[in-house]
Amino acid sequence: MKYHPLALTPLALTVSALLLAGCNGNDSTPKPAQPSLGHRTVSLLEQDGLQFKDLDGSGTLTPYEDWRLGAAERARDLVGRLSLAQKAGLMMHGTLVLDGEGRVDQSAMDKMLKTDGVNTFITRMAGDPAAIAEDNNSLQALLEGVGLGIPMTVSTDPRNHFTHDPKATSVGAGAFSQWPETLGLAAIGDAALVQRFGDIARQEYRAVGIHEALSPQADLATEPRWGRINGTFGENNLLAKSLVKAYIEGFQQGDKGIGKESVVTVVKHFAGAGPQKDGLDAHNPWGKEQVYPGGQFAYHLVPFEGAFEAKVGAVMPYYALPEGLTYEGQPIEEVGFGFNRQIITDLLRGHFGFSGVVLSDWGIINDCDTRCEEGLSQAQVDAGVSPWSVPFGMSWGVEKLTKAQRYAKSIAAGVDQFGGVEDPAPLLAAVQAGLVTEAAVTSSATRILEQKFELGLFENPYVDAQAAVALVGKAEFQQEAQAAQAAAHVLLKNDGALLPLKTEGKRVYLLNVNAEVATANGYTVVTDLAQADLAIARVNAPGEQDPRFPFGSIHFGQLGFASKDQVVQETAHEGVYHGADDLAAIQTIEQAGVPLVLSVYLDRPAILTEVAPAAQVLLANFGALDQTLFDVISGKAKARGKLPFELPSNWQAVLNQASDVASDSINPLYAYGAGLAY
Repeated sequence: MKYHPLALTPLALTVSALLLAGCNGNDSTPKPAQPSLGHRTVSLLEQDGLQFKDLDGSGTLTPYEDWRLGAAERARDLVGRLSLAQKAGLMMHGTLVLDGEGRVDQSAMDKMLKTDGVNTFITRMAGDPAAIAEDNNSLQALLEGVGLGIPMTVSTDPRNHFTHDPKATSVGAGAFSQWPETLGLAAIGDAALVQRFGDIARQEYRAVGIHEALSPQADLATEPRWGRINGTFGENNLLAKSLVKAYIEGFQQGDKGIGKESVVTVVKHFAGAGPQKDGLDAHNPWGKEQVYPGGQFAYHLVPFEGAFEAKVGAVMPYYALPEGLTYEGQPIEEVGFGFNRQIITDLLRGHFGFSGVVLSDWGIINDCDTRCEEGLSQAQVDAGVSPWSVPFGMSWGVEKLTKAQRYAKSIAAGVDQFGGVEDPAPLLAAVQAGLVTEAAVTSSATRILEQKFELGLFENPYVDAQAAVALVGKAEFQQEAQAAQAAAHVLLKNDGALLPLKTEGKRVYLLNVNAEVATANGYTVVTDLAQADLAIARVNAPGEQDPRFPFGSIHFGQLGFASKDQVVQETAHEGVYHGADDLAAIQTIEQAGVPLVLSVYLDRPAILTEVAPAAQVLLANFGALDQTLFDVISGKAKARGKLPFELPSNWQAVLNQASDVASDSINPLYAYGAGLAY
C-alpha cells in the first residue's frame, strides 16, 4: 500500500471534514504545487496526481520522499532508516578532490561517496562556471543512486572578493562578480548594499550548485596584527552586527531561515576570533591562544546577535583556546572553542538559543605532530618544498587525546559536523568504545539532513550549466560590484585638493598599476621619473609571513613600512617581511619631487607614518580593479568609505594596545571612521 501523509491522523480527519462540509461534498482543496524533480537514475512515483522521486527504490512513497511534508518530519523519517555508519558519514564535511586540470577527480572520491557515506564537501574549483556546474551535477547523479539517494551539499569559502594583481586587466581568478573585501563593505557601512551583495552571491552560488557559504566572519578587528582581518566588518561591534545580519539575509533570502533558493550561511568564528595573542593566527601551532586583557569578551559577542536575528543556518567555532577567560563569574576551560561545552552548549545553544548546525573549523580532530610544530627547515624552504607537505592539525588544548576522544569531547560540546574530515572510522570507533552515544550521532545527522530538505536538494540538486554561464559574473552584477569597489575607497589625504584629477596630457609614472589601463584613461605612461607629471602607486599593507608552515601565508607581525634592516620582529618566529621594496620605491618617487597618488590595500591596519608624507593623495582600498582606482581619481566615482578600524601611528602603540579592545592605540595616525570628501 502506498504511503499517504494525512492517512489516519486526527488532524487530517478534522480538516477533511471541514473542507467537505464547506464545499457541499465537492473537494476543492487546491493541489500542492508540483516542484521540478531533477533525476538521473531513480524512477518517479505518482500519487494523487503528483510526482515524487523513488529515492529508496521501494516502489512506494515513503515519508522522506514526500515533498509535501515539512523538512523536520522528513529528516526524522530518513535518519531512522540509516545505519550508524551512514549517520556518521553525514557528520563529515570533506573536500572535493581535484585533478591536475582543476576538475573533480571522481575516482579519487569513490570510497567517500559510495562507502563512507560522506555527502558534504567544500569546493575549491575556480574558473569556468559551466565546469563547476557540470562536475557538481556529475557527483549529484552518482549520489542519487547510492543508498537512500541523499544529495550532496557543496560549500565554499568566499569567492566574490577582488584581489589586486597589477599584471591583470580584468577581475581576478574565477568568473564570479568581484566585490571589495567585507572590510570594504564595512567602510561603506550600508546594510542594504551588503544584503544586495549577499543576494547576488547567492544567485551565483546556486547557479553552479553551491549551497553553503563558509561565511560571514563576525569576528572583530580589535587586534591590528591579526592576519584574518580582511574577512571581517571592522572593529565596531554594532556596525558589524548590522552588516552580519544583512549579509545573512542576502544569502539566505530574508530572516525566516533556510528556503529552497537559499545558500546556508555559516557565521564564524564563535565566540569571536579577533583578539589573538600577539596577533598570531590559530591555524598555526604558535598562535593557539586568544586573550582578553581588556575584559571585552561580551563586546565580541555582539556581532553574532545579528546572525541569530537573521536565523543563520550554521555556526563555526574557532580553533583558538581562551587564555584566562571568565564569563559570568565562571572560568572557561582552556581548550579550543570547538571542544568547549561552555561556549557551544551553554552559551551558543543555551543563552542564544541557536538550534542549527554547528560545524567545526577545519582539522580540529587531526594531530599536530613534531613536523606540524616545527614546519619545514630553512633548507627545505630554499629548495622550494611546499609547506602544504607538512601535516597539520588544530586540536588545541586536547592534543594528548586520541582522535576518538577528540570526537567525543567535541560532540559533547555541541559540534554536529567536522570540517576537513572524510574518514568516519574514528567517530565510529568512539561510538563502539562508548565514548559517544548513537543518540548524539542521530541528533547531529538529523540537523544536517533537515537543512538538505529545506534547500530542496532532495527534489532537484541539479543545475543548468549554460544558465550558470549566463548568470555568474554577468555585466549587471559586475557593475554593481565595481561601484562598491570604488565607493569603499577611503580618502585619507588630498593635499591641494588634487582630486578630482584632470588627465589631459599628463605623463604618469606607475608603480604596481597596469599601464594599459592608465593609457585607456588618457594618460601617457613614462618609465623615467624625470619625465613624469604625476606618479600613481599601489602597494599592499606590510606584513610578515612564515613559509615554513602550511598557513604561514597568513600575515602577522609588522604593520609598518620599513627598510630590511629596520624590521622589528615581535615574535620568536622568523618571518619574511614584505614592505621594504615598496617603501624604497615610494621614497624614490618622493626624492624625485613628483606628485604621488598612493593607494594602499589594507587587509589589516597598517602604520602609514613612513609613507603618508610622500603622497599628495593617500587612499585606502579593500580590493579594487585598477580601472576603479582611475574612476576614483578622476571623480567619475567618489570614494565615500570611512576607515573600519584605526591606523596606529607607530609600532610601540600597537604593542601597548589590548587585543580585545577597539580603537585603543595611543595617538592613531588616522582614527576609526576617518575619510575625506572631495
